[in-house]
Amino acid sequence: MTNLAYKTSPDPPVDKYLGSVVDLVRIPQITLHAFCDTPETIAVMERVVADRRMSRAHATVYPGGVAAAIELYQKATSPNLVVIESRAAVGDLHAQLDILANVCGSGTKLVVIGHANDIVLYRELLARGVDEYVVAPIDTIAMIAVISRLYRNAGAKKLGRSVAFIGANGGVGSSTIARNVASTMARAYSSDVILADLDLPFGAGNLGFKPSPAQGIAQALQDASRLDDVLLDRLLTKCEEHLSMLTAPGTLDHCYDLEEGAFDRVLDIAQSNVPFVVLDVPHVWTSWAKKTLLAADMVVITAEPDLAGLRNAKNLIDLLKQARPNDEPPKLVLNQVGVPKRSEIEPGKFATALQIEPIVCIPFEPLTLSTAANDGQMIADASPKSAVAKSFSEIARVIAGRTAVNNGRKGRFAFRRLWRS
Repeated sequence: MTNLAYKTSPDPPVDKYLGSVVDLVRIPQITLHAFCDTPETIAVMERVVADRRMSRAHATVYPGGVAAAIELYQKATSPNLVVIESRAAVGDLHAQLDILANVCGSGTKLVVIGHANDIVLYRELLARGVDEYVVAPIDTIAMIAVISRLYRNAGAKKLGRSVAFIGANGGVGSSTIARNVASTMARAYSSDVILADLDLPFGAGNLGFKPSPAQGIAQALQDASRLDDVLLDRLLTKCEEHLSMLTAPGTLDHCYDLEEGAFDRVLDIAQSNVPFVVLDVPHVWTSWAKKTLLAADMVVITAEPDLAGLRNAKNLIDLLKQARPNDEPPKLVLNQVGVPKRSEIEPGKFATALQIEPIVCIPFEPLTLSTAANDGQMIADASPKSAVAKSFSEIARVIAGRTAVNNGRKGRFAFRRLWRS
């Protein structure tokens, strides 16, 4: 442990900061062992290690509390982080921690889960070298916040928010929505955005902008081992003042059989450089597509109001809810609502069946969309006052967590300045 001698900390008890933004702090590649005394804490820690934010950590949950930890580390090397639960009296707890300190490596961090809400005990444990003391019971997100705080240093870059767009069916307009929402956020909030087109063989994201594409995402995948901020900047296509794009090659020269973690490095570097990364995920179901959705901070599902859209949207929503129990449900967008002479499921019934209200119901305006697409424009340029353009503004507002879109007017305190500070 961190020199279980004497250590002082100006930080308050953990319950003062449990509301910190966990989404923006990812747990690094660490090894973690949790030794729990009660079934309730075991259940919480199992949910913690299964959370998407812990995907890089190698974590194991053991029963038995401090005694089990001492027994294990007499024979094995201690991990980066040890979490122990103890119901012992103060004197016994101090004695147990002294023994534990003798069998743990000097670089091991320690979090103690106790059952006494006592500020004096908290200060005593910090003075003895304990990195954090948490009062039981504790919920999953709170525990992740505690762990993430231990590995967040002052020089670390703040991670931007990743938003994955996917269609419940092919051809429902998810890519068009992703491009236009990314552009809307970049313009309306003066906030830097990277749009990543993940449809390598057929991606058409670059057709919506005038500049010629750079090498793009294919080159980033090829050079993933040496990818850094400088190389990423060279591979980005500058589309607008605050919008850049990782373009897809859009060729069939190669078969793009990607591994599950193919995009991990690329997206990590992108998120460390801008506040928002918009992911245009194609309508495929591969290991990498599934992982990308599960790892995103927010998922936006686009569906048309028909039976196939309802079924596929429900399957996606059920999967995401089950696999991401500590995240908000995915967002729903109904597109091409009101097609003449087409039988549709009413938006209210669609929402009731999925138990999710759509962010917006985008009306069917084929002339608006086709004109913008064929001219290589955003909807906001081709038809700024259209209902479709207003729908994109509403989606951007929800994603960014803003109360209103400022229509591109820069306020006194620009978001970009705040981000870079």
